[in-house]
Amino acid sequence: MLAIVARLGVAGFALYCAWSLGVFAILGAAWLAAIRGEGWGRIGLFTGGRLLREAASDLLPFSQIGGIIISTRMLTAAGIGRWRVYASQIADTTTELASQLLFTLYGFGFVGVMLVGTRHLAAVRGPALAALAALVAIVALLVAAQRWMLPIAGGIARHLLPGATGATAEIDAELRATYARRGRVLLSFALNLLGWVASAGGAWVALRLMGIACPIATVLAIESLIFTLRSVAFAVPGGIGVQEAGYALIAPLLGLPLESAMALALAKRARDIAIAVPTLILWQLAEARAVTRRA
Repeated sequence: MLAIVARLGVAGFALYCAWSLGVFAILGAAWLAAIRGEGWGRIGLFTGGRLLREAASDLLPFSQIGGIIISTRMLTAAGIGRWRVYASQIADTTTELASQLLFTLYGFGFVGVMLVGTRHLAAVRGPALAALAALVAIVALLVAAQRWMLPIAGGIARHLLPGATGATAEIDAELRATYARRGRVLLSFALNLLGWVASAGGAWVALRLMGIACPIATVLAIESLIFTLRSVAFAVPGGIGVQEAGYALIAPLLGLPLESAMALALAKRARDIAIAVPTLILWQLAEARAVTRRA
């Protein structure tokens, strides 16, 4: 991994990390757009929350759920109501996955055009359609959970856990109020889509910094499919192994040599560590200060 950083150069690696931090600002804005009652002056807080969510998902062993819990704790500690934060997490995740589905369709269309009439198309058709179907199922389940499962959960809680009834009712009310602001929901969707494209664009930047030429349209298509594989394999912390296998399978078919694809995969891992480790350390210091104040 140090060899990859050396190949990028210190300045190049710093530029790649800076690009990624800019992407987190976009994703923080998408989350902020999905919450009620918060102005754009708090963009820094939501960017930090989005950074923390991703850092925990990349490095800590409990994957995506842990990142959501930790980032929720960060926002509630900043004085935002917990039901509002929970509802905004659900709304932001929904618009994020919906925008990813659109970006994934671009990748599938590009692959279809590039490989039509070749023997490689049959090799990738099955796994690709399975990944797309899984992503569609995840989005559908998330939407169904918001429309039908929360009221059902509230009914069950009313009989089994009386103290939890208010929680589901509060979250359901917040979600309804959130989705009533359709302009902000659409803005969250658009910003999340921009975040997917910008994140994929970062891969093209990394390749260029390593002296590897590849058309940006091709890189966007490759990244859209890699993102899909990582989302489907959400239970694997950081998508370890899944991301690398995806590059090995997909990139050579679209004209990016295997060696270059693996170099990109390692560059992304190095960037993840360089960003996630300081983020988690700063979070731990903030938690320690909070404990000291309470004591």
